Amino acid sequence: MTVRPWGKTLVVLAASTALLLTGCTGTEGQQKSSTDTGMIDFLNYGDFGGGTTPKANYNPYLDATKLSAADYIYESLMYVETYSCKAIPWLATSYQWSDPKTLVYTIRSGVKWNDGQPFTAKDVEFTFNMLKKFDVLDTQGVWTFLSSVKATGDDKVTFTFKQPGASAFTQVSGVKIVPEHVWSKVADPTTFVNATAPVGTGPMKLKSFNPRQLVVERNPDYWQADKIKVNELRFNKADAGGQVEQLKLSRGEYDTNAMFVQDIKKAYVDRDPKHHHYWYAPGGVISVYMNLTKAPFNDVAFRKALTTAFDDKQVIDKAQLGYVTQASQSGLVVPGQKDWLPQGLADDGRIGYDAAAADKALTDAGYTKDSKGRRLGKDGKPIAFSFKVPGSYVDWVAAADILIKNLEALGIDVRKDTPTPDANNQDRATGNYDMTFGVFGGGCNMYANFADPLNSARTAPIGKKAASNEIRWQDPKTDELLQTLQVSPDEKAQKEAVAGLVDIMMNQVPTIPIWYGAKWFQYDTTKAEGWPNADDPYADGGNGQVVLTHLVPAGS
Repeated sequence: MTVRPWGKTLVVLAASTALLLTGCTGTEGQQKSSTDTGMIDFLNYGDFGGGTTPKANYNPYLDATKLSAADYIYESLMYVETYSCKAIPWLATSYQWSDPKTLVYTIRSGVKWNDGQPFTAKDVEFTFNMLKKFDVLDTQGVWTFLSSVKATGDDKVTFTFKQPGASAFTQVSGVKIVPEHVWSKVADPTTFVNATAPVGTGPMKLKSFNPRQLVVERNPDYWQADKIKVNELRFNKADAGGQVEQLKLSRGEYDTNAMFVQDIKKAYVDRDPKHHHYWYAPGGVISVYMNLTKAPFNDVAFRKALTTAFDDKQVIDKAQLGYVTQASQSGLVVPGQKDWLPQGLADDGRIGYDAAAADKALTDAGYTKDSKGRRLGKDGKPIAFSFKVPGSYVDWVAAADILIKNLEALGIDVRKDTPTPDANNQDRATGNYDMTFGVFGGGCNMYANFADPLNSARTAPIGKKAASNEIRWQDPKTDELLQTLQVSPDEKAQKEAVAGLVDIMMNQVPTIPIWYGAKWFQYDTTKAEGWPNADDPYADGGNGQVVLTHLVPAGS
């Protein structure tokens, strides 16, 4: 399947074929795990990365080739869980902004590396300065913002920024910390695969690895070991494509996984309704992008009229198989980010489909119809434009078909263009489009969520490649609010800035959000309970370390 940000092409997989597949799948005999000790013997997880020929690599900064064990061996100062975006104290117990350029973390006492050595503030200082020296490892880009990192005393680390650094908090907090007593002896950490007994502070230690299975085991000296009720996590190499993996999932061979399944209820839930569950938390905001340099898209009245023109429910039910939820016009991902919404916003900013209202709003704005029912522009000519969508993104094409039909019902002539994904991305970046889909937001850096699509510094003239503002939105008030969000460490000021940006999204409509991309997550409660879900969304399924602290033996 084609993978893209916050979504995958929906390819129809024949369930009957999958159920007829036989032979070794790699996890037979591993489905059951029982214990009388109040612990879960093991859980089977999905793939462990590393490509088609994985090799032992537990360097947490080599994103392209590292194996999943690194995600449970190393930890960060704060854990910003990606559903509600709350910053959970982790290796740091707290943080404080001394001034807009100075951030001080208080380091947790009593933490040990899994080789028994104490974890200290000096390890944090060493880690960040190593990333400065070997900048290819700085995958979070923190040294774009930082000027220095220094341990100050036994339990404090002071981060000094070149400019006010509020917008870099999530990046700094998320850097994985490594031990100075190990990594200071590594001549070139950019090639260090850390393959033998990697030393970290995390809940798990490496147990074994072969090309078929990666096993990590509980770290008994972990600083919050009392919350870890799983003795082993077993990651299993995916093989033979989607059908084999779906068969394993349906048979209960995975305790959790994250894959697209065509009919998740039939293929998975109905096989064991008591134990098989899924929760697809909302991710990035998938929106209608309009080229704001062109008429009629340069008219706010036209754009605002279209907010009720699109049948979101049909898109969700038919094009997205009911797996996703309607996006808020605010640009925020709700309900997880609801705390950032201004008070009094009806239905958290969701705007329902109302073709009659769209028709009236267009007419009231001066876009009348002629005797043939064609919608006319301000120049008196019938409105006609193209909707570009990558032809291989089957679900996006299906969604575009629905939206085009909605526009045609309003008397607008819309032609569908289906370029390749690469050509579509190039056209969107250079402004060579009328209407298309774009994705923004979904993360926990509120500045980035709004600056990427709306910051005038990130756009470019038509024909030139925009950094991220591909709609060509240019508005001094937006830039002023983004500036506040970028530099102020004060939460009240940040929320006031976000409220202003939400107002711009709602009333000036630079883009029209349609749905949230799904974060695939399936889980089995046969052995373990406490998985995140819609009723208990303490994190999304991708927040592995947080999830691990919540799991308990089934029935306990």
